[in-house]
Amino acid sequence: MSGPILITGAGSGFGKEVALRLAADGHEVIAGVEIIAQVSAVRDEARQRGVNLRVEKLDVTDPGDRENAWRWNVEVLLNNAGVSEGGATADIPEERLRRQFEVNVFGPVLLTQGIARQMAARGSGRIVFMSSVAGLTVDPFTGAYAGSKHAVEAFADALDQELAEFGVQVATINPGPFLTGFNDTMFETWKEWRDDPADRLYDYSELAFPHEQYDPEPVYEHTVCVLLGEEQRYRNLLPVEMEPQAREQVDAQWVRRRNDGRRPSLVQKAYDIEPGTPVEP
Repeated sequence: MSGPILITGAGSGFGKEVALRLAADGHEVIAGVEIIAQVSAVRDEARQRGVNLRVEKLDVTDPGDRENAWRWNVEVLLNNAGVSEGGATADIPEERLRRQFEVNVFGPVLLTQGIARQMAARGSGRIVFMSSVAGLTVDPFTGAYAGSKHAVEAFADALDQELAEFGVQVATINPGPFLTGFNDTMFETWKEWRDDPADRLYDYSELAFPHEQYDPEPVYEHTVCVLLGEEQRYRNLLPVEMEPQAREQVDAQWVRRRNDGRRPSLVQKAYDIEPGTPVEP
């Protein structure tokens, strides 16, 4: 591998663990983190685990940070940085909707543009998008997040077709509900809204992420394989046992009829489930 693996959003969650594991295996890795405080925190964790990991500030929404990243001669890019805004589409404030797309779509795509052109000029490279099963299907209260991931899917698909003749590969990773805290905090973002709660359709203090969640280990393992080119599939939905369900949901859209005025089961489940509920073994 002629250049480093760059992982954005490596200050926490999937990104941080994948960066640490790749570095532990001796790969040259740059962990891009959103804020400067995360730089020392991730460096400290790397030292504690005895690995050599380069950590750089990389806020994908910051043009200066993106320009810096274009100087790093990246061979493999994992666009992992992302945020999740929960809430009914009719309720989410404008600035929160815009932030959802700035972080999950515009920032990563603009970062990718510069790196993709370098890869094309070199004739090699790999670009991987940490998408989501929400890039293929949609649940209630996740319209903003799912919308951003559907957009990611479109850009990734186009890039895969456009970069093929230049020797650059593209892939997506589509995690389902994994117990990292990401999904549960999505249903707490309403606490930061600057609106009148009386105008909202829902009382979000009563709702939680409406799915049982899996242990994240398979995502770490599979992401490493995708980044190293050991997995050749373009789309990688995890856990694999969710793939038939996701396919069924996508196909069902072709015969779906308009709603009948009754509360959907997943809306009710958001009321009934406890945050952080794991999948039963």
